[in-house]
Amino acid sequence: MAKQNAPEKTAKTPSAREARLKAALKANMGRRKAQARARAEDVAQDTGNDPEGSEKDN
Repeated sequence: MAKQNAPEKTAKTPSAREARLKAALKANMGRRKAQARARAEDVAQDTGNDPEGSEKDN
């Protein structure tokens, strides 16, 4: 009773998985950065500060 492993299949699967995970991570980071920028703008508008935190000259 020998195990039958398909080395070709297992060799291709991790690289496809890694590529899929890499793409998902990149998309997720893009969404998070966009959310952070939007929140920084909202806070800046509410407090009268620019997104970096320094006050505007009125």
